[in-house]
Amino acid sequence: MEHGNPIWTIDVFGLPITFNLSTALMIVISSLIVFLIAFFMTRNLAVKPTGKSQVLMEVLMNFVKGIISGNMAWKQGGRFHFLALTLILYIFVSNMLGLPFAFVAPNDDHDLWWKSPTADPSVTLTLASLMIVLTHYYGIKMRGTKAYLKSYVQPVWFMAPFKFIEEFTYNLTLGLRLYGNIYAGEILLALLIMVMASGAIGFIGGFIPMMIWQGFSIYIGAIQAFIFVMLSMVYLSHKVSDDH
Repeated sequence: MEHGNPIWTIDVFGLPITFNLSTALMIVISSLIVFLIAFFMTRNLAVKPTGKSQVLMEVLMNFVKGIISGNMAWKQGGRFHFLALTLILYIFVSNMLGLPFAFVAPNDDHDLWWKSPTADPSVTLTLASLMIVLTHYYGIKMRGTKAYLKSYVQPVWFMAPFKFIEEFTYNLTLGLRLYGNIYAGEILLALLIMVMASGAIGFIGGFIPMMIWQGFSIYIGAIQAFIFVMLSMVYLSHKVSDDH
């Protein structure tokens, strides 16, 4: 079944600006879920944890710390701990939202309202772009403007054009890798659901593959969150470290 998108267009100074309402809704829902997870897992902090929630949060924080420490000295990378923790939680939750079900409005366009926000390239490319901006900001802040700009012409000056091109290719690969994996997973789930809805034989033939694929999609969603954060920290380390 072809799905449409609930689109809202406003005119600003004669220029039409279009909003995908389902994507905006899912961004808000993802943000709210991440906030609630962080709030309820850390509301009763103790020096010696007595509950599973604090233990799980500490395990996740140590895992993220390991990602950062594997790419840069902790003295430099410690300031990015909460950034990386927020990223991995937000991307994982966003990847999972489209797995249990999808909500399609009963209108002529069959607008799809419930989906993973990371199945929209505008979301993943925006996340990648924000990371690019942060790498430049911290690169200048931690190394100084002169040393940072000088890094573009090292070890030889004619490497500069290639390094500028790298900025754009990194943004595309980081954002589109996440989008492609999540979008493809949701498309396959939608096809399996259509098979199950075709009749009793289709339901029997499609139920087990759908369960298997949903389990595999959870794994893929977790891996993609890890890869996004790891590559972001790798690129950040290249910008803030003098030895890169």
